[in-house]
Formats: sequence, structure tokens, C-alpha cells
Amino acid sequence: MDTRLKTDTSSKAGTFRYARSLFAVSIVPALCFIIYYLIDNLWNGAFVEWFEKNYMLIQNEYLPETGQYALTYSPVWPKLKSMLLAIFILTVTLWLLSVLVTSHLYARDKVRKSITETSRILRTYMMTDAETTEIFPKEYAELSVQMAEIKSTMQRHEQILKEEAARKNDLITYLAHDLKTPLTSVIGYLSLLDEASDMPGSQKEKYVRITLDKAQRLEKLTNEFFEITRYNLQQIALEKETIDLCYMLVQMTDEFYPLLTSHGNTAHLNVREDMTIYGDALKLARVFNNILKNAIAYSYPDTAIEIWAEERAEETLIFFRNKGKTIPAQKLESIFEKFFRLDEARTTNAGGAGLGLAIAKEIVTLHGGDIAVESRDELTTFCLSLPSCH
Repeated sequence: MDTRLKTDTSSKAGTFRYARSLFAVSIVPALCFIIYYLIDNLWNGAFVEWFEKNYMLIQNEYLPETGQYALTYSPVWPKLKSMLLAIFILTVTLWLLSVLVTSHLYARDKVRKSITETSRILRTYMMTDAETTEIFPKEYAELSVQMAEIKSTMQRHEQILKEEAARKNDLITYLAHDLKTPLTSVIGYLSLLDEASDMPGSQKEKYVRITLDKAQRLEKLTNEFFEITRYNLQQIALEKETIDLCYMLVQMTDEFYPLLTSHGNTAHLNVREDMTIYGDALKLARVFNNILKNAIAYSYPDTAIEIWAEERAEETLIFFRNKGKTIPAQKLESIFEKFFRLDEARTTNAGGAGLGLAIAKEIVTLHGGDIAVESRDELTTFCLSLPSCH
């Protein structure tokens, strides 16, 4: 139905254009006749007199039949031929000029309509999800192929920009979350120093040193936050090195001492002193901090949090286990998703934004490792798998 309608419309338009061109061509002789008629009548026959004087031979001849003299008119052919040739050339010139002007106007009008129609087709195609065959006529086949490629490229670029914007927003949220960890430690140690006035000097010195270290860490995270435009989770440059795993975990449990104490928890560490891993120390420290903080948040008071490590042929396994409510299987599947929080934690001050484990998984994955969790019989165990140091 639509195709037949388009064909009828095109046929009518073609007929109209042909009639208009024919009219433009035939109007020249008509205009010449009208001009001649107006001039001759306006000048009271002056044109005829001029023509007779210049191009006609008038003679007074004797007519034997009547015995009288009469005026006879005969054309002066040399002059008349020149005039007719000039009129012919002028007429042809005017006709050609009219054809050229008409063709030019017609071509310009056709181009304008073609541009308008093409613009309409392109706008319709770019603003809808229709296929090219539904929008472009057959004569636009080559253009439809090119536009399909352009649209596909634009959609890919748009998707890339959306993903980059989403990653940037995620990273802003991640860093904002991670600012809490050193800030919590600083506040915890300063509170201990303020409350324990009789604390031994060596202990005070140790806590001040740890507090300063966490404050410097906080400053570094703040700087990282302000340089967010240069940070992309898919393009993080890992500064890998050999890491003393035992020393890192001992240092971490010391830093979390105030938080452990406030919850009535203890940390039991079982890691060989010679165990090492290969990775980015700062980012893996962030992983361990987030997992330990999560274990403290969801553990029963007055229980121990166990941390141990095992070496395998190609990997090192690091475990964090806490005693608390068993996490349902359906929630374990989502525990590493961003913003996921267990319902029980929402009624406590320990509940965070639900990003710590998502951050941990991102960083472990970037190291070529994996992270898993299981929860049964009120024991929840996180297992980190990292490539072994060779």
C-alpha cells in the first residue's frame, strides 16, 4: 500500500514537472507575439511602416487590364533574409536561455527537495530503532549502508562513554567508602590516647605512629579522590612487588586493634613468617582491610576472627573466618555486588554502604586472582586466591 502510494505520488510529481517545463519553453514565442502586438498598436502602425520602408520594395506599376497604375509590394530578399536570420538567432537564443534558466531552477529545486527528503529520512533513521530497509527507499541503498555503519559506530561510542561514566561514578563512591577506614582508625587511636591517661609512653608512641600513618593514608586517598578523572578501574596500573604476607597481616591486625576491642573481638593469625605474595601492596592492603572490617561488623561479640594462609603450587590462599549468623545461600550469591548489605547490619552502626567487598573483588580480579565465600554452622569464611610469588 505504501509503495503504491509513493509510486503514484512520484508519477504525479513527474507529470507536473514536465508540464511546467513545457510551459516555460513555449512562453517565449507567445511573449514575442504579445510584444509585437502591443508595440504595433501602441505606436499606431509605426512598426509596419518601418518594416515596409526597410524590407519591402514599393513600385507604382501600370496595369494594362485596367489601364490604371497601382502600388505593388515585393520583399527585398537580401535585407529580409538578414532580418529573419537575426530573428531566428534571437529566438533560438532566448529559447536556449529560457531552457537553461528553467533547467537551473528545476535542478536547484530538485536538489533542495532531495536534501530535505534525505534530511527527513536520516533524522527518522537516527531517532528510531527501525532497520534501514524500513526507512530508506531503494535508490538510497548505498547511503543506507553507510548510515547503518555510522549509527552502529555512534552507538558503540555512546555505550563506551556510558560505561566510562559509570566506572568513574563507581570509583568516586569506592574512594569515598575507603576514606572511612583510615579515618575510623585515626579516631579510634586518638580516643584511646585521650581516655587512657596512664598509658605507658612506649604504647603512646606506638599509637601516635600508627595514627600518623593512617592520617597520611587518609591524605593519599583524598588526593586520589581529587585525581579521579585519571583513574579508571579497567586501566589501573598495578605496582607489583614481593610482599611479606605475614608482616602485612600482623600490621593490619595491629591497626584494627581499636575496632576489634570495641566489638570485643580478637584476631588469631596463623601465617608462616617466610610466606610472600606478589602484587600491589597498597591495593592488597585495601582488600585485607575491607574483608577484616566486614568480618568484625558481622561477628558475634567476644569471638575470635581467624586469619590463616596456605601455599599451593600456583597460588596462595588467604582465609578470613568469623563466627556470626549464617548467611543464606541466596545472599551469598550477591555479597560481592556493589551496595549489597545484609539486613541485620542495617540496624547497627557497623553497617557500611555495601561497597567494601565489591572493592575487594575488583582488586583481586585485577591481580589475576579470585575471591569466594561460604557460610555454614554460624561460621563465615572468605578465601582469597592470589598467584604465587616466583
